[in-house]
Amino acid sequence: MTETRDPERDVGPQHIFTLLGAYQQTAALRGAIELDLFSAISAGAGSVGRLASRCRAAERGIRILCDTLVVLGLLTRTDERYALTPDSAKFLDRASPACVTDVVRFLMSETITGSFRDIAETVRRGGTIMDAGGTLAPDHPVWVDFAASMVPMMRPPAEAVASLLERSLRGEPAPRSILDVAAGHGIFGIAMALRFPQAELVALDWTDVVDVARRNAERAGIADRFRAVAGSAFDADLGSGHDLVLLPNFLHHFSRGECVELLARLHATMAPGGRVVIVEFIPDEDRISPRDSALFALVMLATTPAGDAYTWSEYESMLSECGFGSHQRHGLGPLPHRVIVSRKKAPTSARAER
Repeated sequence: MTETRDPERDVGPQHIFTLLGAYQQTAALRGAIELDLFSAISAGAGSVGRLASRCRAAERGIRILCDTLVVLGLLTRTDERYALTPDSAKFLDRASPACVTDVVRFLMSETITGSFRDIAETVRRGGTIMDAGGTLAPDHPVWVDFAASMVPMMRPPAEAVASLLERSLRGEPAPRSILDVAAGHGIFGIAMALRFPQAELVALDWTDVVDVARRNAERAGIADRFRAVAGSAFDADLGSGHDLVLLPNFLHHFSRGECVELLARLHATMAPGGRVVIVEFIPDEDRISPRDSALFALVMLATTPAGDAYTWSEYESMLSECGFGSHQRHGLGPLPHRVIVSRKKAPTSARAER
């Protein structure tokens, strides 16, 4: 006799409990990073005793933490010895060039984590509970942490965007002036400048932040073509005649009206036929997919007064309103970022006559 299953009997609260306890998993990963556990295992200290000695921790603590990381898929265990998974070997071992552990400085900063302490009140307000505009306060120190720690995470999308632009510009005059707005670490502009060796790179950001970009430009060997501008994108002197304007992960901080204001200002700085390149987490029109882009809207709700994760159509509408056309949409393969490239419309003959 076949048993008939009642779907209601299979419903349980485990998914809810997992979400409520997710902070514990975050804490485990953060603790392992702070102990430099992954690097210790990479260096050969795979047993509890050797890891405890190298990490200067109690054996009981190391055993429980390592077993937790096995459950979370960041370590394996064979015969009481721990080893790295491919992901942890690439991204959590400090000896790896792709290591991203420094992002803890930004992602786990009090500014970012504190902005999520009362989402109910955030929702009531419709914006951040942090004082003075949240992360948008002038010269906010969190952006120094961002610039200093996010290079390993941002280099792959920066390289992908630079390659995309290099391909799309073949057969056209190479850009001679590149403006990187809210440059942060400067990696997007630097990747572009390395592909166009005749171009000058202008990086805009707060004073202490743009110093990080300057150091990265020096390391990349383009210091002689790098110029820093300190200040706000809404009122700093941005110059003119820019062939490329880069907006990597910036517009999402602002309301639609502020985005239009900024895009119009940038449009005025650009050479005829110049391109603006927007790199963003862009959800589909349903706003619930792809997952990472859809969830990013909550980050903007918690950390900014009016920012959002805008859809393709919203960005295209803003750009068109400011005089941009020929919108091109691009994905970046497995990376969550999406790209819009739009061109400054050439003036019509009637406008030119006026």
